[in-house]
Amino acid sequence: MKKLSYVTLLFILSFQAWAKIPNLDTVDFVDLDQYLGKWYEIARFEQRFQKGCTAVTAEYTLRKDGDIKVLNSCRQDHPNGELKQSDARAWVVDPTTNAKLKVQFFLTGIRIPLFAGNYWILDLGDEQNGPYTHSIVGDDSGDYLWILARTPNISEEKYNELVSKARELGFDTSKLLRTQH
Repeated sequence: MKKLSYVTLLFILSFQAWAKIPNLDTVDFVDLDQYLGKWYEIARFEQRFQKGCTAVTAEYTLRKDGDIKVLNSCRQDHPNGELKQSDARAWVVDPTTNAKLKVQFFLTGIRIPLFAGNYWILDLGDEQNGPYTHSIVGDDSGDYLWILARTPNISEEKYNELVSKARELGFDTSKLLRTQH
């Protein structure tokens, strides 16, 4: 009986360690039509798949099957460096809010949730005059964070506001890397 208790405790502790930001909330609702289009990365947590990337953009378009086509682009080492692109497929996993999606970067012809990463929309700019102006994206692992905008540059005041919001959500914003455009 003690073995079972220890195994159960280890399982619970390992699951809790996986979610580094407990109770992370997304935005209440995302109008996907307003979210589609081109986004410029303003800052990110460095990821091995983005090493050396500058001038980073993501373009989201609706697929015929209702999922979202993702085209990520960056320039290697310099805003005029070699262009690198990767295609992905995204889909909504929380249709009540449209704020939690999965993104899959290979074998995009079919959904394979096991190979897809979380894409949670945590903050959005006002879309009353058109598409959303900014977005904060991450997940409860605390390992992924992106600040996105519709323009390659935003004011220092807006940047600091978004960084503060990410910090309030529980992210270690000291790890943010500003993106050069």
